[in-house]
Amino acid sequence: MKIVVCLKQVPAKDAPLRPLPDGSGIREDVGYEMNEPDAYALEEALRRKEAGGGEVVALTLGPERASQILREALAKGADRALHLVSPPEARLDAAATAAAIAAALQRDASSSGAAAGSAAGGFDLVLTGLQSDDMGFAQTGVLLAERLGLPHATIIMQIEPAGSGLRVKRELEGGFFQSLEMPLPAVLTIQSGIHKLRYATLLGIKQAKNKPLAKIPLEELGVDTPNCQRMLRLFVPQKTKKTIMLDGPAPEIAARLLEHLRAAHLLPGS
Repeated sequence: MKIVVCLKQVPAKDAPLRPLPDGSGIREDVGYEMNEPDAYALEEALRRKEAGGGEVVALTLGPERASQILREALAKGADRALHLVSPPEARLDAAATAAAIAAALQRDASSSGAAAGSAAGGFDLVLTGLQSDDMGFAQTGVLLAERLGLPHATIIMQIEPAGSGLRVKRELEGGFFQSLEMPLPAVLTIQSGIHKLRYATLLGIKQAKNKPLAKIPLEELGVDTPNCQRMLRLFVPQKTKKTIMLDGPAPEIAARLLEHLRAAHLLPGS
C-alpha cells in the first residue's frame, strides 16, 4: 500500500506567541514542532506499512524550516518526503493548501510513472491529522478529498483491512461511534490517540540522512487558487475586567453584592 501523510509544522505548545506589529501573523522567533494530530496520522501510516508492506511518503507545505518535521518523519520510518516550499510571508488557507497538495500528488504521480489522471496521484491512501493545533479549522483533509475526487471520512479512531478496501471507525458526538467500509483510494483524517506514538531510534535518525527529501517551490506547481479567507488582525486580548473586594459586615457585603449584580444585569428583572 502506498500512503502519503500530510504534516504541518506548528508553533510549539509552550512557545510564547507574539503578534507582528501589523497583526498579520505571529513572529517567527519561536520554537516549532510537528502538529500533534498529524503525528498520529504518521503513526497510523507506519503501522499500515508494517502490517502489509508498501511505501510511506511524508509531505508538508511551508517555509524552509518545515523540513524539520519531514526529517523527523523519515527518522520514524517514512520512506521519502516531499516539501512544498512556500515563501516565509505566504499564509495559505485550507482551500489553497489543499489545491497545492493535490497538484503535488499529481506531479509526483507523473514523475513516478503512475497512471495518468490517477485521482490520488498513485497513492492508495492519503492521511491527515484531524485538525491543526494552531488554526484548528479541520478543513484541509476534507477539501483535499474534494480536489482529488476521492471518498473521505473524518475523526478516524480505527482502521482495519476489509477486502479490497478498509473498515474504519469514526468518533461522533455524545460518545457515539460509526463504523463503515471505505473503498481505496481514499482520504482519512485521523483523531489524536488512535495509537501510542513511537520515538525515532538512533538507527532511524542515521538512516533518515540517506532517504530522499524532494523540495518543490510552491510557484512551480502552477496553482492559482486564492485564499477564501483572510486574517484581518491577530492580537492579544486586552483585559477589561477587574476584581472588586468587598469588605465589611456580612449584611453590608450582601447589599453591595446585590447592587453590583443588578448593575451588571445578572439578576432576573434587573
